[in-house]
Amino acid sequence: MKHYRQRRSMPQLALAAATGSLFSASAIAQSTPPVQLPPVIIKGKAAAEPSLTVPSLEGAQRESRFTPGGAAVVDPESYETGRASTFQDLLGFAPGVFVQPRFGSDEARLSIRGSGIQRTFHGRGVQVLLDGVPVNLADGGFDFQAIEPIGLKYTEVFRGSNALQYGGTTLGGSINFVSPTGHDADRARLRLEAGSFGYLRAFGSTGGVSGPVDYYASISHSRQDGFRNWADQENMRFFGNVGFRINPDLETRFYLSLTDSDSQLPGSLTKAQLNADPRLAAAGSLALRQKRDYQLQRMSNRTVYRMGEAQIEFGAFYSRKNLDHPIFQVLRQESDDYGLSFRYVNNAPLAGMKNRFVVGFIPTRARVEDNRFQNLGGRAGARTAQSTQTSSNYSLFAENQLYVAPQWAAVLGFNATRSSRRLDDKFLADGDNSVNRTYSQFSPKVGVRYEWSPQIDVYANISRSFEPPSFGELAGGPNVTPVSAQKGTTFEVGSRGFLRNATWDVSYYRSQVDNELLSMNTPTGQPLGTVNAPRTIHQGVELGLLLTVARDVTWRTSYLLNDFRFDGNASYGDNRLPGIPSMALRSEVLWAPAPGWYVGPTLEWSSKTAVDMANTLFADPFTLWGFKAGMRIDKGASFFVQARNLGNRKYAATTGVIADARGLDSAQFLPGDGRSVFAGIDWRL
Repeated sequence: MKHYRQRRSMPQLALAAATGSLFSASAIAQSTPPVQLPPVIIKGKAAAEPSLTVPSLEGAQRESRFTPGGAAVVDPESYETGRASTFQDLLGFAPGVFVQPRFGSDEARLSIRGSGIQRTFHGRGVQVLLDGVPVNLADGGFDFQAIEPIGLKYTEVFRGSNALQYGGTTLGGSINFVSPTGHDADRARLRLEAGSFGYLRAFGSTGGVSGPVDYYASISHSRQDGFRNWADQENMRFFGNVGFRINPDLETRFYLSLTDSDSQLPGSLTKAQLNADPRLAAAGSLALRQKRDYQLQRMSNRTVYRMGEAQIEFGAFYSRKNLDHPIFQVLRQESDDYGLSFRYVNNAPLAGMKNRFVVGFIPTRARVEDNRFQNLGGRAGARTAQSTQTSSNYSLFAENQLYVAPQWAAVLGFNATRSSRRLDDKFLADGDNSVNRTYSQFSPKVGVRYEWSPQIDVYANISRSFEPPSFGELAGGPNVTPVSAQKGTTFEVGSRGFLRNATWDVSYYRSQVDNELLSMNTPTGQPLGTVNAPRTIHQGVELGLLLTVARDVTWRTSYLLNDFRFDGNASYGDNRLPGIPSMALRSEVLWAPAPGWYVGPTLEWSSKTAVDMANTLFADPFTLWGFKAGMRIDKGASFFVQARNLGNRKYAATTGVIADARGLDSAQFLPGDGRSVFAGIDWRL
């Protein structure tokens, strides 16, 4: 059975949305006009999964619905109707996810609930998984280049503590990117995208089943000159997996991924420079020939053994990364990351009541050889630093969901984590800057989920979060003060479901964060580097909405209300935390003039964004209009045409973060792309 390739009717799509999928307006636009029928509730066992190690899209949607908090599943049909290149293309409509590319590139600011709020690169604050095993380095950072947006089976987003069942502890939660298997992949697929700024992307894949063995493999190549000067990018990626069904209750699957990514870094401009010519590269970036060249080899295994109502899941991974990164210095790093994962899931009743119990353990470890040199026009000069960085994490977690009444489920869980960060300084020219720190925390969670109706869920939970610092916060030279782990308490309430012509996913959350990792100044303006802000507040509303506004017209939107601020800080009072706008909106209206066809406008809007903690410098609000049209079918050739930023608006896609600009312009603005047009052909056999 072809799972996510199968075209779905309106009732099927509504059910998928209610069970946790992202709202796919494009897929609804392709369906035949809906016929209103009374709801039919079917009780019984779900259809058998073709793969034990990789649940189908429908299976992931069912699991997501049982999450007592913010969670969604992104169907690739919801974004492959346009360009599928950046994390914003992939996750732009996922409720609760803020993502903005730095300059139309893989590198982005990715944040959930204000996680890693100061990072515009090498993300932090979200647990990123590929096929259920960690992509993050052991110190918490992750690389955007490790993911190929085209050809994913689906993407799971678990916001905040809703990632507990996968061992996530951070404020932001987890994102799990899931690859196709031979059971659901096209026999052959070719996709070609091209467009403005020299953009070209080619993708090919194949998959199949032979007896107890299935296989999938994809290869892609992309390049672009970029909207800005000194913004060339080129990526080559391979992803493959082979599954062995040893018997009906035992399956093992091996994965291999290879990534080779080269990116020029045009740097940040002042607001005046952005308004004068956003295509400019920063003078310092040009002079230092700043780049980020990155190679990754990654192997992993996932094995599942089913025992009636229970199953055991085992995983292991190893990755080798090489980084050549000329910035203010030339950074050259070789890193080895490896780890295991174990999870036991039991859905057997408890005392005659429905119950779901999950317990797991994830140990990870990494060793990084870090070498730094003077940057002489992009070439390595004299050595400036040398160190060995060792990270380890041990995470034990458990969660139990018990139906104390037919419609009420009570949730109780915890995560116990111990992390170490050790840096051995081998250079010693400016003293011994070695660091050796250990962090630990027990993080409980209590929640409740109420099945208001077969189509509507309401939930609430309260939980603790925990995030030890990465080496970016611990190291960098003399007089770096070791910092404490970031911790927080989060309350969340929300609902998801569908009713008549409306499908929604909405959450309100409030987090009291202690020791947030921020770069700050003293009250007199002296820089402190990365320190712990004693108390901050992160609260907001996460909304995803899909409306059928007419017989052949659908409206899809995602909205974020972000209120991130200091809480009585000695330097900044109750100021807003900089880096992320207080409101962000993405929307599209699609008309289906015939089955498979779609056409309509798109909209992206952002409120102003604070750049400094003193709240004296802001990025201006912006509105971007676009347009997409195309035809998408299950087999044969599909195509799309997409226009973006039709008004050619000059705007900052995202910004850097500083402590106090004192009201003066500063080179902290990363211009977004100008007017652009992209087109693509997708052929499937």
